[in-house]
This record gives sequence, C-alpha cells and structure tokens, in this order.
Amino acid sequence: MCGILALLGCSDDSQAKRVRVLELSRRLKHRGPDWSGLYQHGDCYLAHQRLAIIDPASGDQPLFNEDKTVAVTVNGEIYNHEELRKKLVNHKFRTGSDCDVIAHLYEEYGEDFVDMLDGIFSFVLLDTRDNSFIVARDAIGVTSLYIGWGLDGSVWISSELKGLNDDCEHFESFPPGHLYSSKSGGFRRWYNPPWFSEDIPSVPYDPLVLRRAFENAVIKRLMTDVPFGVLLSGGLDSSLVASITARYLAGTKAAKQWGAQLHSFCVGLVGSPDLKAAKEVADYLGTVHHEFHFTVQDGIDAIEDVIYHIETYDVTTIRASTPMFLMSRKIKSLGVKMVISGEGSDEIFGGYLYFHKAPNKEEFHRETCRKIKALHQYDCLRANKATSAWGLEARVPFLDKEFINVAMSIDPEAKMIRKDEGRIEKWVLRRAFDDEKHPYLPKHILYRQKEQFSDGVGYSWIDGLKAHAARHVTDKMMVNASNIFPHNTPTTKEAYYYRMIFERFFPQNSARLTVPGGASVACSTAKAVEWDAAWKNNLDPSGRAALGVHLSAYDAETPLSNKPSKVIDSIPRMMEIPGVAIQS
Repeated sequence: MCGILALLGCSDDSQAKRVRVLELSRRLKHRGPDWSGLYQHGDCYLAHQRLAIIDPASGDQPLFNEDKTVAVTVNGEIYNHEELRKKLVNHKFRTGSDCDVIAHLYEEYGEDFVDMLDGIFSFVLLDTRDNSFIVARDAIGVTSLYIGWGLDGSVWISSELKGLNDDCEHFESFPPGHLYSSKSGGFRRWYNPPWFSEDIPSVPYDPLVLRRAFENAVIKRLMTDVPFGVLLSGGLDSSLVASITARYLAGTKAAKQWGAQLHSFCVGLVGSPDLKAAKEVADYLGTVHHEFHFTVQDGIDAIEDVIYHIETYDVTTIRASTPMFLMSRKIKSLGVKMVISGEGSDEIFGGYLYFHKAPNKEEFHRETCRKIKALHQYDCLRANKATSAWGLEARVPFLDKEFINVAMSIDPEAKMIRKDEGRIEKWVLRRAFDDEKHPYLPKHILYRQKEQFSDGVGYSWIDGLKAHAARHVTDKMMVNASNIFPHNTPTTKEAYYYRMIFERFFPQNSARLTVPGGASVACSTAKAVEWDAAWKNNLDPSGRAALGVHLSAYDAETPLSNKPSKVIDSIPRMMEIPGVAIQS
C-alpha cells in the first residue's frame, strides 16, 4: 500500500508550505519506501510515497494525462486496468502502472468513472484547467483514507491520521464508497450495490456460482510484478485463499517471474494449536511455509508502535493487529511485498459466534450488511495498516465487489446456522468448495469449526495484555475515566491503557471521534446485542464473551459454569485472523 497526501486550495504557494507538505508526507514513508513524489500547481499539492507492485520501473507518481493538465496521486490496485485501457484507445499512457487509467477515465467520463474501477483504491485527482479536484475511496474501505479542513479554507487528504492531524481544524475518516468533489463541495456515494439497502434477497443458493465468483476474486489478485505470498492461519478462510492461489498460480505472469510454488506465512505463540493447523494445510497444498513465533512480551513491547501505526484505541483491533504487525515485519525482511489475506468472510457469511443467536433470516442478513459497512473501522483498518507499517500490501479477495454482490444476493436462509441439519457457521462457503473429484482442502479442514481454546495457549496473549495494563492503570484512574475520557469512555484497564497511548499520539478531538464505540458482544454490532437479553450484562467484544454465546446456541438449559471441562475446551474461537495462530 502506498501513502498519499494532498493539500488543496490553501491560498499559499510559498516554499514554506511546500516544505511542510514534504514533511507531512514523510510521516507516511513506511507505506511507500520505494519512491517519493510531489506535484505542485499553485496552492495545490499532491504528494506520494510509493510501494511499487505493478511496473516498478516507470510507475512513479503522481500520474498524469497526456498534456499533464490532470494529475493523480493514488494508493491501490486496479485489477481491470487492462480492460479499461482497451476502452481508452485514443489515449496515450505514460507508464504501465495499473493506476495510470484514472486520469484518462476522468477525461473521458468526468466524475462518473469511479464505479468502473475494479480494485482497491484511494486517490486525489486535480484538474489544473479549472483547479477542481475529486477524492474517492474504494467500495468497502480496504485502503485507509482521511479528510480534513483547515481554517484557511484548505482541504487535506491523507492515507493516515498522522499526515494531517496537526494541521487541520477538523478531520475525519473518509467514508468508503464515496466521492468528494470540489465542484459540489460535498460527498456523494458512488457505490450503490443492491445489498446496501439491507432488503432481504431471495436468490437460491448455488454452490458452483459462489465458488466461481470467489475463484475469480482470488485469481485477479495474482496481478503482481513483485514477490508475494498468502497469510495462512489454518482456519477456513485463509486456507481457501491459499488453496485457490496454489491451484491457479501456475501459468500466471507472477509464476513466470517468481516461480510456481506458493509461499505461505503464519505467526503465533509457541505451542498454539493453530500453528499446527496452518502447517497441515501448507503441507497439503505444497506451499513453502514460513512459521514465525512471538512471545507475549514481544507483543507487549510493540503495543505503542501498533497504536501509532493502526491509529485506533479499539481493544479488539489492537489485540489482533499486534501479531499481524510483528509478522509483517518478518515477511518484508524476506523480500516479499504483497500478501493475499482472508478478511471479510465472517462479515459476509455470518461467521461470528453470536450469529448462532440470530432470531430469523431477516435479522441475520441485516447484521451481515451492518458488519460489512463497518469493516473499514475494524478488520480493513487492521489489515491495511498493520502490513503497510512495514511496506507490505495486503489484498483481500473476500471483499471483491463482484463476489460480495453474489454472496449477498443469496437467500439468507441458506446462511442460517442449523445444527440439526448439519449446517455450521459459513456452511454455504464450505459446501461451495466441497469437491470430491478435485478437493480444495481435506474434509476435516473444510468442515472444521473455528479453532479451539484447547489448553489456554490462546488466552495467554490476552491475559498478558490485561496484566500489563493493570500495572499501569490504577483503580483510582478508572473511577475518573468518564471525566478524563467522556467520549467512548474506557470500561477496562486494558482499554484505558490503550486510550492513554492513543491520546498521546493523537490528542485532537477529531482523532478520538474516528474510532468506533458502542455496545458489543463477541464482535457484534450494537443492534445485534438486542438478540439476547443476557448479553446486555456481558458487553465484551472479546472471544471470551463468545463462550456463553456459542454454548447457549446449542444448549440453553445448562449454565456455562456447569458445563464439563471437555465441553468448555471445545468452544470455537471468535474469529480467524489470517496468518495469525492465536486465539482472540
């Protein structure tokens, strides 16, 4: 992932302002260590820190149209750029970069071209002919982007908070699937899929249609001119991504350049059962598997860096980001610049434990819609920034526009968890890849539920974090928490500890407002908490909150405390973090 920064209409074209833009752009250099670019036209500045994935030799930015009247700084990948080039036969391209099509599409179609882009992106386009500009972010918010406003009337754009928080009077997260136009002076949503209205779909479930849609999503993400691999935790989502990638890699341009044997990566605490699961899948697929270990202390030592880079104080996001942050550094040290990951499946298919309690298919579907809409604040934020911190790009095929349209058009009755019918969570996805003749994965892996809290190994990470926070946050501090932090008041010492670090890096009120809050149990939205009255007394987003959720879904009669230990040990994990072999 690259880093983009723009200052637009600041009424100041002095050398001092140019120096300031350069200084702020350097705060994003971790995202793009391969090249830095800056374009100035009057009082508008477009800066870029490049991570070269496609056309490393000539794709430096900003990019331009033929006569350089239109300039673009962009972070992302446009997977259908070759098709788009064919539609732009009268245009001359300066580079082989996939993002080179953006300026020319604007010339041809005006501001209405954004929905033509198939990929992940954040960009700023400046039309010097009238000094107008547009800013856009991809459909789901896989790439990170922020917008801010200065007292002098300027508009600031940055891939990360740290690029603009010190220079804006107000700033906020740029909404996914939206476009900001200087001509209209506001936002408009360019991404308008059928599922966005949350109306209940009725298309019958067809496993082959779903399978082919996901295969296509993975295959298009094999577009690369640099070494790459897959994140593999041994869970369903990352294993399917790895399986499809391994199956279709041969014959691609990437295979010709870097070899047809896929590399897979996993990180975890020593002894984690997920490390064993990841190795089993890697051996089955024949990947070159890289297993990294970290200790609880390694993770604790990295917390401040994680919060600085991820730019959140959300507890679950920080817990999950830390091992991914550590793994990304290891991966980059091997010369790899891009990885394919499995984020988004749980949101699309209702894979979180609390979906067992969905009262009907209508509520099930609406909750998946809400979860997808919020991804840019959680898993997308983690996957993008934990990898970008080390100049590594993460691609997420489950969040492919076309695949989401297919998956979200399925009658949600097919996604409902029906234990009496043998339908566990994400059954429609598992069934789609159950191929007897040409198996994608062994049956026991394909139908394995989320990994188990088998021996407490997964808990040691969370317990270590809580113990560390308790040494830095006193009971007296917690008594005054609502006065110190009236917005999203931390309710645990761990949350208070993260909040203190965040506020030190990002003290502005606008910064704290970019982080979501509200009631949650086992990663649910606040609305889904209403599904079970008992959840209101257990508002904890962690996996431990999910213990009772899962057990009650199968046996509402017996209290958790009375369950035999072997039952407690069979509780599935809350969520899969691709490539991370610990429990949440």
